[in-house]
Parts: sequence; C-alpha cells; structure tokens
Amino acid sequence: MNRILIVEDSRTALHLVQQELIAVGYEVLIATDGEEALRIACDERPSLVLLDVVLPKINGYQVCRRLKAEPGMENVPVIMLTSKNKDSDRHWGMEQGADAYLAKPVEPEALLALLAEYLPLA
Repeated sequence: MNRILIVEDSRTALHLVQQELIAVGYEVLIATDGEEALRIACDERPSLVLLDVVLPKINGYQVCRRLKAEPGMENVPVIMLTSKNKDSDRHWGMEQGADAYLAKPVEPEALLALLAEYLPLA
C-alpha cells in the first residue's frame, strides 16, 4: 500500500487532506513541523510527501532540500501543498527539489489526480 506523509501544521487542513487520502485507499503518516517530517520520512520511508511550506521549526523548502539529499529518499516524490502561491514561491519550491507545487485551497479531485500520477492506486 502506498504511504503518504502529510506535513501540515494546520489541524483543519491536515484533517481534510487526511480524510480524502484515506477514503481512496492511501495509508497516511502525519507530521506537524519540519523536524518531525524529516524524522518520520527517514524512519518510515513514505511513498510520497505532501509538504506545506510554512511550518514550525524547519520550513518546507528546507525539509524538501534535506529529503532530496537523503540517501534512499532522493526519488520519493515531494509535492508542495501550500498557501504560498506567488510565482517566486513556486520557483523556489521547484529549485529545492519539489516534484510538483499546488496552491491551497486545492480541489480534492485535483489533488487526487496529481497523486495518481505518482502513486497509482492498486
């Protein structure tokens, strides 16, 4: 089963995304700050990471850069899912190694369609 690490500090946003992913059959891991995200990603080796940018302790750009430099994690897709939606934000996220960048709010169908490109459900 594909496991997705959701890194989000907003409980409301986290709950909404978590419920959508579970409903279609993904297993979900959760982190609420950048340090926790790195620890869980390195320990659990998720299939994909959904990553907010604005996070406590370590921001999402730094988390993405560190994950992509971690041996065994460089090919794990990282999708930035954030309220930072300027072109410069998107550019910076992609420069850090993100595979895709979605601005909140995102329609559940759009998120699920993008996830399916990286992790087809069995």
